[in-house]
Amino acid sequence: MNKEEQFLKNRILELANMAYQRNIYTNTDFLNLNELNILHMIQNELPPVNVLLTGGNDYAERKIACFSPVDIYYEQLIPIRLIKIAPINFQYAEKLSHRDYLGAILNLGINRSKIGDIFIKDQIAYLYCMEDIAPYIQEQLTKIRHTLIRTEPLDLQQIDIQPNLVEKRGTIGNVRLDSLIATAFGTSRNSIISFIEEGKVFVNGKMITSNGYTPKEGDIISVRGKGRFVFQQLLGVTKKGRNLVSIQLYQ
Repeated sequence: MNKEEQFLKNRILELANMAYQRNIYTNTDFLNLNELNILHMIQNELPPVNVLLTGGNDYAERKIACFSPVDIYYEQLIPIRLIKIAPINFQYAEKLSHRDYLGAILNLGINRSKIGDIFIKDQIAYLYCMEDIAPYIQEQLTKIRHTLIRTEPLDLQQIDIQPNLVEKRGTIGNVRLDSLIATAFGTSRNSIISFIEEGKVFVNGKMITSNGYTPKEGDIISVRGKGRFVFQQLLGVTKKGRNLVSIQLYQ
């Protein structure tokens, strides 16, 4: 581990031990895929605590880790807030990208770890962020590029926001990680091996370095430099004995 990774490891262990020793809830800020993988790597070093990973949305890639004692007598709300960001005038609004929204938010001086996933649909962005920074974002974020916007807090529990997903089907010999990735991105299995061996492939936030790994239905597979997709389901077997699979690509 490098210095930053060791610092994160120590911080995770500190939060987990605090939850265990003080009988309280603790949590990290949002963790990216590499940081989530570090958490998975040190799982056996944690004290006996419950670990909940959540990004506020089942499809989220960035997640916080919540630690709580095994026997806890009260429940604490997840410290994530959801903010709706919409143009004041849709007719004259620019077509804003994920980069535009994220850039405008980070330009407010906010640390990236405070920001989770951003989902965009019909010129409206839905931002997941830590609760301590939500009021500041709502107060300060008034313009993205040349588009004036308004923000509105939404109920995290009652809003079901999904990313734009496009289904893709294909047939593969075996349900293996390399075969699924090759099908998802329309390339050969051989071209995918280097991505896996170089630590660029994550399944549900955990780095996988074996191309023969068998994903489960519902797994979210992320490939750095290519994108991510959901292994939706195994649909059946063709007459030639190949597996027909359904994949949902993030757009």
